[in-house]
Amino acid sequence: MTSDQVDPHIVSPARRWNYWLGGKDHFQVDRDSGDRIAAVYPAVWTAAREGRAFHKRAIRYLTGEAGIRQFVDIGTGLPAPDNTHEVAQGIAPDAKVAYVDNDPMVLAHARALMIGGSTTYVDADLREPEKILRAAELTTVIDLSRPVAFLLINVLHFIADDGQARSAVRTLLDAAAAGSYLVATCGTRDFVPPEISARILAAQDTGPAELWPRDRAGFARFFEGLELVEPGITAVCDWRPDRVDRPKPVEVSSYGAVGRK
Repeated sequence: MTSDQVDPHIVSPARRWNYWLGGKDHFQVDRDSGDRIAAVYPAVWTAAREGRAFHKRAIRYLTGEAGIRQFVDIGTGLPAPDNTHEVAQGIAPDAKVAYVDNDPMVLAHARALMIGGSTTYVDADLREPEKILRAAELTTVIDLSRPVAFLLINVLHFIADDGQARSAVRTLLDAAAAGSYLVATCGTRDFVPPEISARILAAQDTGPAELWPRDRAGFARFFEGLELVEPGITAVCDWRPDRVDRPKPVEVSSYGAVGRK
């Protein structure tokens, strides 16, 4: 199978996430995987929606309050309501966005977004930060000598090796100008009872869709040396919430934070 072919027999994290979000870009293997996890953790549907809502609130803050006009969205996943370029350019039409992913189906959709010179796509993986930074698709749209926001939404928990994950994040931030931002989320077992956590991990698939949750201390290490934007590291539902009747941390099982270089 070549890099631009979609394999309908292997679970894709992007397609499974799309399924939980209520999208239509998934195969039976993704639905089966999503249903196995939902059977032991029904709140996963809420967790997906709340992760998306955090993503939207963070972009609104960065564009509207922090004045950021460049975004590199790594592990972007399949299109869903309120994509990064839609939210950012809805506030600041001059905002530029580079999407980064290595899922063939994501690439097929992303090609349709590469219009007007303000939105582009890089076929790469977070584990290859140098490839991302050198890619002509990125450098023709994103000026790393000016502040940029790196978005790592729902992607860090797919890298098992803490050292590799932190090194990738550090490489990206080292290449960015002062005043740049890191926006990240990561699944965690901190909010759910141990027996539920064990059942979730037992229900998941191995391979590219396997999850490696981190505790608060492990997640916080990605933000070392950065100035955390208030309220700091929280459950994604509690980061600058825009609703009173929001879910509880146990229903999202994911940390989120925004940090400034």
